[in-house]
Parts: sequence; C-alpha cells; structure tokens
Amino acid sequence: MESTTVPISAGDRSTTDERPRHTASVRLTHWLTTICFFALLVSGVELIISHPRFYWGEAGNMGTKSLFDLPIPASRSGVHTGYDYTLPDQNGWSRYLHFQSAWLLVFTAGYYGFHGIVTGHFRKRLLPRLEDLSLQALAHEVESHFSLKLPRDGDRPYNLLQRLTYLLVIFILFPLMIWTGLAMSPAFTSAFPLTVTVFGGQQSARTIHFFITLALVAFVVVHIAMVCLTGFKARMRAMITGSHNTPQNLP
Repeated sequence: MESTTVPISAGDRSTTDERPRHTASVRLTHWLTTICFFALLVSGVELIISHPRFYWGEAGNMGTKSLFDLPIPASRSGVHTGYDYTLPDQNGWSRYLHFQSAWLLVFTAGYYGFHGIVTGHFRKRLLPRLEDLSLQALAHEVESHFSLKLPRDGDRPYNLLQRLTYLLVIFILFPLMIWTGLAMSPAFTSAFPLTVTVFGGQQSARTIHFFITLALVAFVVVHIAMVCLTGFKARMRAMITGSHNTPQNLP
C-alpha cells in the first residue's frame, strides 16, 4: 500500500509534542549551578592569587617546601613569588563570595540529586544501557566528537560519551569539589575531622580542589563548544523555556 505524506501546518507541529526538553527543575538548577560556578571560579582565582603555592599534607606556608608554584605574582607581600611587586589584595570579598556561593551550590546540588533520583531523571536521561557499554561504541563517539561530526537535532538523547561525562561530573567531580571545599573549613573539620583526614590534611584538600577545578573548567569549555556546534539557539531555548522545537516549527 503506497503511503502518502500529509503536510502539517506550523500550528499543528507546535502541539504534536508538548513534552519539554528539560523540566523546570532541571532548568532552574542548571542556571543556579552556572551562576554559582562562575562566582566560585572568580573568587577562587582571587584566593589563589593571595597564595599561589600548593602543598601536600596538613601545613603549608613560606617556610614549607611547596609541591608546585603557579608562575604568577601574589597579592600579599609576605608570599615571595619571584616578582618585585604584589597585586591588589582582594582576599576579603573573594572569601565572602566563595563561601556564600559554595553553600548555595551545595543546596542546589542536593535538590538536583534528590529530584533526579525521585523522578528517574538520571535513569532515563543519563544512565547508559548495558548493551551500549563497549569500547567500540565509546571509541566511535570519541571519534565523532573530535571530527566534529555532531548531530544538530536538539531532541536527540545523549550519546554514550555524553552520558558518561555527565555522570562523571555530577557524581564524582562535583561531590569531590564540595567535599574538598568543606575540608578546608576549620569550623567544619573541627566538627567532622574525618572530612579532611581522609585527604591527608587541609593542604592536600586544597591541592585536590585546585585540580578538580581545572577539570570542571575544561568540561564547561567543551560543553559550551558542543552547544555552539550542535545549535546554540535551539539548545539555549531548550534550557531557558524547555521547548525543543526548532524556530521554523514554532507558531
């Protein structure tokens, strides 16, 4: 039997699937996390500038051998970095902003995790199927990303590489970021000393915190690049309004 194609008007297309690409909870927590992350990044850079030396263990100061030094000037005259000048000290507001943003991120992440488990968001959208977990499939996804052969379909489910990356960030990197941050808080570690002793000391936690930050920054850069390459307007619309329709499909 020969099939026929019936044209669908723009108004009909807009009502064929009213299911949002991203739920309101996902969109809210996404943008709150974005704000917190950049606030933490800016304030964290200022905190590093005040002492751009990293150590391992519990103690770390100018009289202690460092694990490595960042080749930048410090904002404190007592920290000798090889430069004959110091940068303006922004340690006050940066610590306050870092502290406030960190706790907002903790509550946001807690709500997102609870929502993802209760609604099945992680299971439906991020957890890969067992039959997809193969080196061949992963190699294919890596090759597609490096060759920039990426689909521009905004309603397409996440591929294997994306799912594994999101799971790594959500369940490993972000929790470690929060944990190491709490491990640097004297008030918190005095109440829960195991928080810091598991890392070997506050300076070890600070060093791990720094490398996790670098990993998350790399993730954000790649994430933004992928959004631009696969349809910036459609992706941004989906994360702001929830709609996954392309502009020509909207009434």
